[in-house]
Parts: sequence; C-alpha cells; structure tokens
Amino acid sequence: MNKWPSLKQLHYLVTLFETRHFSEAADRCFVSQSTLSKGIQNLEELIGCPLYEKKDKKSPLVFTEAGEMVVQQGRLLLAKGQDLVDIGRLCQGNGMEGRIRLGCIPTIAPFLLCSLVQEVNRQFPQLNLLLREDTTSNLLTALRHGELDVLVLALPVEIDGLASVVVGQDPFKMIISRDQADGISVPIRYDDLPDESVFLLEREHCLTEHAVSACRLTTKSKINPFTATSLHTLVQMVANGLGTTFIPQMAIDHGLLNNQNLLVIDPPGQKAYRDIGLVWRSSSTRSAMIERLASVIKELL
Repeated sequence: MNKWPSLKQLHYLVTLFETRHFSEAADRCFVSQSTLSKGIQNLEELIGCPLYEKKDKKSPLVFTEAGEMVVQQGRLLLAKGQDLVDIGRLCQGNGMEGRIRLGCIPTIAPFLLCSLVQEVNRQFPQLNLLLREDTTSNLLTALRHGELDVLVLALPVEIDGLASVVVGQDPFKMIISRDQADGISVPIRYDDLPDESVFLLEREHCLTEHAVSACRLTTKSKINPFTATSLHTLVQMVANGLGTTFIPQMAIDHGLLNNQNLLVIDPPGQKAYRDIGLVWRSSSTRSAMIERLASVIKELL
C-alpha cells in the first residue's frame, strides 16, 4: 500500500522554506519545534532523500534541489487543499459567505478598496474581505501558492493558466505644473519636452510599463532615470517643477491632485488607458463568488 505525504507535513516544509528558521516556522504553524521537525523528517523518509542540508545551528538553512521541488509541488497541493475545504463552506451557504482573500496593487488599492469593502458589507454582510496590497509579481506568486483567492490587477500581465476578467478601464492623464505649462503648447508633443523630464514609478510597479505603452512614449531620452516609489511622490516631484508624469484617472478622481498647482492634460495620440481586471486560479471553487464580486467592482468603476 502506498504511503502519501500529508498536507500538514507539506505545510510544515513550506513554512520552514519561507522562514528558514525552525523556531519561527513552528510558531507560524502553531506547533512545537519538535513536532515540526518530526513531521518534516517523516516527509523526508517518504520522499526518500534529504530536503535540506543538515549543518550546525549557526549556519543558514539551505534547501536541496529536491527540497525546493517538493516545496514547489507542495504549495500547489496546499492550494488545492484549500479549495477542497471551501467546497464545504459553499454547500452550507448562499455562495457569498465566509472569507475571501483579495490582493490589490498599490496604484489601485487606495482608490478602490475602501469603496469595495463598504459595498460588499452592504450587499453581502456574511462575506469577509481580507486585503493585501503588494506588487503584481508578489501577488501572482501568492495566488498560485494558495495564499490569496483573487487579485485586482492592471492588465495586461502574464497570468499563464490563470482565469481573468476585465471589470473596467482607467484612462491615463499627464500632469505638469502650471508654471512649466506656460512654455508648452497643448495638445502636447513629446518632442517639445526637455530630455529626462518624464518621471515614472519604479519598475516593480506595472503602472510604468502600462503608461509608457498606452501613452506611446517611445523616446527613451525623455524619461528621467530617477524613479519614484509611489504616485504621491510623483505628484510632489511634478508639483515642484521637476517635469511631468502619467497619473491614472481613478487617482485624480479620489483627490490625489487636490491643492496642487497642476494642469491635467491628455497624453499625445489616441485615448490612453489601462484595463482593470480580476485574476484567480482556474481551479478555484470560488469562481462563482469571484464573478459576483467582479459585478460589484464594475459598478464601482
């Protein structure tokens, strides 16, 4: 008879991989360190090879190649296990009960999530939204590992096998200080801008790629090598006369430019925008719930 590893053993291993510390992993799993160590030892015996290198306690924990492969597959199985547990909850309610873990990128979260939570509380009082704000890359990893149920992202992004639906469009606008705008004709032409006068977010933020693509900024010499960490930083830089940048309409609508001496203008060319969409695992048992959540967000946008 075949012996199978348990989800609990895989949970211990994945947590140890994330923390690289037995004591911290045990605390996160709510078990003793000896229980966690024994569970991972039993898993090694089932797999038939070491999953991490046994060194002295002062040396950093290093996983073997086999250990990293088991962690990768273990995360997928843990996500499937969570989907199985969710089936029971769905059978007991109306489909809009329990909790749903939602991730959102920083260039959308401040302008959507407050309204979304209020609307969900009004329409589905038995549904609890747990929120996480992070970059697109980190959120997609968490989704695939079963740590999140659904994401609110700016599309397009590479989602490889995940399900998605567009829930709205968010136009891009250019902003410039009124003092600087006196010397620039409207409609604006990129050729009229000084070199290194367009400021963007760090590459970790997908807004940069989407804005440059949608607004058809192809002249790299116009882009300043200095990057900002947030939309608020970009606004302050432009307000102080350093140059110009692209801002999504939803941020403007929520007062990001209030009390700033700034002029809002359309970018060159055709209408520029980003798609706002939901992304989730195709295998998720919560697809119907997510589709209803998508309808709520469509109305808000």
